[in-house]
Amino acid sequence: MQHYLANEQRYTNGMQYNRCGNSGILLPKISLGWWHNFGAANDYDKCRSIVRFAFDHGITHMDLANNYGPPPGSAEEMMGRMMQDDLRPYRDELFIATKAGYEMWPGPYGNWGSRKSLMASLDQSLKRMKLDYVDLFYTHRYDPETPLEETLQALVDIVRSGKALYIGISRWPLHALKTAIKYLSERDVPPLIYQGRLNMLDKAPLEEGILEECRNNGIGFISFSPLAQGLLTDRYLQGSVPQDSRMSQARFLKPEMLTPELLAQLQELNAKALEQEQSLAEMALRWILEQQGVTSVLVGASSVEQLKKNIKAGCE
Repeated sequence: MQHYLANEQRYTNGMQYNRCGNSGILLPKISLGWWHNFGAANDYDKCRSIVRFAFDHGITHMDLANNYGPPPGSAEEMMGRMMQDDLRPYRDELFIATKAGYEMWPGPYGNWGSRKSLMASLDQSLKRMKLDYVDLFYTHRYDPETPLEETLQALVDIVRSGKALYIGISRWPLHALKTAIKYLSERDVPPLIYQGRLNMLDKAPLEEGILEECRNNGIGFISFSPLAQGLLTDRYLQGSVPQDSRMSQARFLKPEMLTPELLAQLQELNAKALEQEQSLAEMALRWILEQQGVTSVLVGASSVEQLKKNIKAGCE
């Protein structure tokens, strides 16, 4: 693959940006999630072409985690390789996130939210990605056993160390989020953003008050799994499971989930999308972006063509 020169029109070809809460940060409406499609089993050149296409079209935000792959760590290793091959000259144009909280190494310190675990994990992530710092570091899940103050003070100290510029909260319940907002804000490290699952099939952040809490406190919100791992696309509308689909792998999305009730719901949503002259995926992404307080949606992509379709929702 040739030496990479980014598209000179990357900021003028349509991608729109939203302010993240009350911060100075603007994030693209469509951000690139590295959860499933950037592991060691994926073709490097194909992944590289997806990332190049994303950046060439104004997607500046790359969302990773220590355990993304598979195997865990391999998505960050791929990011490190891409930093060397393509992205190093554009580091200051990129907003790179990673997370810690899920099991990464054996023993009692490779998991959850202790100070030891978070700090060690971030050091490992920086080495894998060949970075001096990340723009955003998340606590990836709520730890009911570790005192919240320990987790939160570790996040404060990580920012003060210069290893992360901003802090994010992912998938914490409302009561813990309220504690985090108060603790971090009192120490001048307010959370930048909350990451939660929000889509047309799962509206928990709306129903549980998470989105409202973020809005009221000037915190951004970014949705992961906005297409419900592909359910909110045209892939399953016939009631069958395509051979190359995520459901066919039966890891997180299993064939038995495609019940007659769900299929009827998907077909009804698709009919509504067609009335609006949109694809189901495009309507689903736009629905999230229309929710007050939502900053961005994280889309995965297994091909440039797939990403090209989903970018449309961020260009209005």
